[in-house]
Amino acid sequence: MDSGVLTREYRGNALDNVHRGHLAIVDKTGRVVFSVGDPEAVVFYRSASKPIQALPAIAARLDEAYGITERESVIFAGSHTGEPFHMEALESIFQKAGLKEDDLIMQPSFPAHVLSNEARLNAGLIRRRLYHNCAGKHAALMLVQRHAGADIKDYWKAGGAADAAVRRAIETVGEHPIAADGVDGCGVPVFAVPVKGIATAYKNLACPGGIKDDALASAAARFVPRINQNPRMMRGTGFLCGHINEDENLIAKGGAAGVYGLGLKKEGLGVAFKVESGSEDAWPNIVMAVLRGLNALRPETEAMLEKLGASAFKNDCGAVAGRREAGFRVAL
Repeated sequence: MDSGVLTREYRGNALDNVHRGHLAIVDKTGRVVFSVGDPEAVVFYRSASKPIQALPAIAARLDEAYGITERESVIFAGSHTGEPFHMEALESIFQKAGLKEDDLIMQPSFPAHVLSNEARLNAGLIRRRLYHNCAGKHAALMLVQRHAGADIKDYWKAGGAADAAVRRAIETVGEHPIAADGVDGCGVPVFAVPVKGIATAYKNLACPGGIKDDALASAAARFVPRINQNPRMMRGTGFLCGHINEDENLIAKGGAAGVYGLGLKKEGLGVAFKVESGSEDAWPNIVMAVLRGLNALRPETEAMLEKLGASAFKNDCGAVAGRREAGFRVAL
């Protein structure tokens, strides 16, 4: 399972870091049309699975059943940073659906958004489970678990009703069986598949007509446009996932430890990559190289990626300290 060079970082004129990993681009049929490293490398989805994990709740129209708005429902697929609009959505979902914050399995946390956490501290507010970045995903799992007639307190357990629905969605949308299981940082099951399987899943999110299940295909067709209309529900202000989904041609989500999924609607392509070191610093550079190589890079998206350090990175003083260069060039 040999990896390839995804990004090189230069500090001054000297090579400082090399980010290696695996990348796959698949076409409408799921065929790998470009790769770096090994497209068969098995990697954990981590939070890149969230747009797929949200689909069972959407397919069962549980959002509609409880009056959850389209904007609020996007947080089912997000890794929120605890900004006020995130918390308003979560509190609304829990109130409308009659969910209890204490039933969430994770420990109380704090906002990842620095200014929001400072506001929390200044107001003397304690940590909350809803501040955890995966609270939206957990809310969707709780709804699916209850809809199946199972004990909502067991929503997080492997082998439970919610887990079964998610596993089926992962395998159906990604067109590949789960290769390995684990426990995610937030306490629920996490799944590993080949990189090309994640790419296929994102191709199908972008082009849901390819999903071989009518209910999941319909759910994706309804849900993905909501993400584009409410992109900052996916992460927050100043983060890649909170901005890249502003491009209505794209659907994207990152996960912990360097994994990223990206779907292109007009082109009918899916992209996934895993940075071997687990670093997220190289994400903007890799995404920009992919979109540029596919002639799908909008000026607005390019400007956003540059601001996030795609080509140059800054030090704590705000001065440019070095540059990043992709270690590959897409050729289809």
